[in-house]
Amino acid sequence: MKRNKIFVAITGGIGSGKSTVAEILSGLGYPVFSADAVARDIYNDPTVFKRVSELFPQCVEGDSVNRKKLAETVFADASKLAQLNALTHPIIMRRLFLQMQECRGEIAFAEVPLLFESGSAEQFDKVIIVMRSEELRTEAVMKRDGLTREAVAARIKNQYDYERNLNTGHTVLYNDGDISALKCKVVRIVNEIVRNNRQ
Repeated sequence: MKRNKIFVAITGGIGSGKSTVAEILSGLGYPVFSADAVARDIYNDPTVFKRVSELFPQCVEGDSVNRKKLAETVFADASKLAQLNALTHPIIMRRLFLQMQECRGEIAFAEVPLLFESGSAEQFDKVIIVMRSEELRTEAVMKRDGLTREAVAARIKNQYDYERNLNTGHTVLYNDGDISALKCKVVRIVNEIVRNNRQ
């Protein structure tokens, strides 16, 4: 697909603050899209629904997928998570890129939790990795989703290990929970991306 703008991915582990960064960017007037938002509609696709019904029949209720049960199932088993991602991620990314391409402006952002797991990083011009301590991430997800510490730990365990893979040339954004400081960091990073693109 021919592009007329910069595509920037926002990624990071569960509870790192990706959505907060996305909200800051949106508040600054930039178009921001979400792979998770696209994913919520993915099970309405007849082909996807049929395949999920075959792979995870226990997660289907009538003509709909119980997304909570599906998440519990796949995050408890890395092989099942890989199966689901292989099925849904290509479709999600195609729809996401279409949304980004069609928006106005010279730069478009997308929050993509499974960026590295899916091998999609190279499809973006820039990648911002949001980092946060595991303890703060765990507390944030427990509060947000009502999960136990063990359930959060299981999800973190099945995710990409950002701590071990920071030397990738991507932009790393550290989030210590201070919203004002985080916003300043986001503004600085975006200004740098735009400035470099105009040179």
